[in-house]
Amino acid sequence: MTIDFHVHCFAPKIAEKAISQLKERAELEPLTDGLIETTVARFDEWGIDRGVLLSVATRPTQVKVINDWCAENNGGRFISFGTIHPNFEDIPAELDRLVSLGLHGVKLHPDYQGFMVDDDRIDFLYDEIERRDLPVILHAGFDVFSPELVHCPPERALRMIKKHPHLKVILAHMGGNDSHQQVCDILAGIDGEVYFDTAFTGRFLTDALMEKIIRKHGADRILFASDCPWDSPAEIKKKILRIGISDDDKEKIFSQNALRLLGDV
Repeated sequence: MTIDFHVHCFAPKIAEKAISQLKERAELEPLTDGLIETTVARFDEWGIDRGVLLSVATRPTQVKVINDWCAENNGGRFISFGTIHPNFEDIPAELDRLVSLGLHGVKLHPDYQGFMVDDDRIDFLYDEIERRDLPVILHAGFDVFSPELVHCPPERALRMIKKHPHLKVILAHMGGNDSHQQVCDILAGIDGEVYFDTAFTGRFLTDALMEKIIRKHGADRILFASDCPWDSPAEIKKKILRIGISDDDKEKIFSQNALRLLGDV
């Protein structure tokens, strides 16, 4: 089984606009049109069994609508996370509703949501997520939305993790997009339920450094992911298959770690 832990889709009424804007900003050619149906068809081509659906609220007013849509698309080929915004009026109530909707975790994007990952004002949100035993996935490292200010660099991610040692944290993009040597030096191997996903590593992370990070951090805390539609799960899967780790470790990365983290999905 192969589970892609980092997949983006959009509601039909906004998919075309969202994909177009992101394509222009990132100067990347998307591999899908952002629709659920198209993504499932590409899953079949790529050999992906299931995907973790991630959406982010860039404004507090979007939170409930996005969580409802994620819940509607939870099950079958998708395992949906919900979202929250740090400025949402009643965070505990919405997290309770997120759980009641059957969503499996929380997606945060420090760049799009305007906070530094280790801001003290965000501690309450992390504590509330941990209280509900939910994993939280964070965009980590560089993002074209905020090229001059990285909101989740490795050193600040480390500070956040030390403040919340029991939080289930997934640092996307192998711990930090465009800062993988720093990830290897200061984040890899840290104690706790701290995972790295492999999203967007097809072209921007060497095989040798990926293998080094995996060996230092432990294959049991690496999650296969693509950032679809912005990188190819097929190419990232080839990368993992060819690096020098054991077949057992590869199986952990492709699905076993995700199933252990998410439980009954």
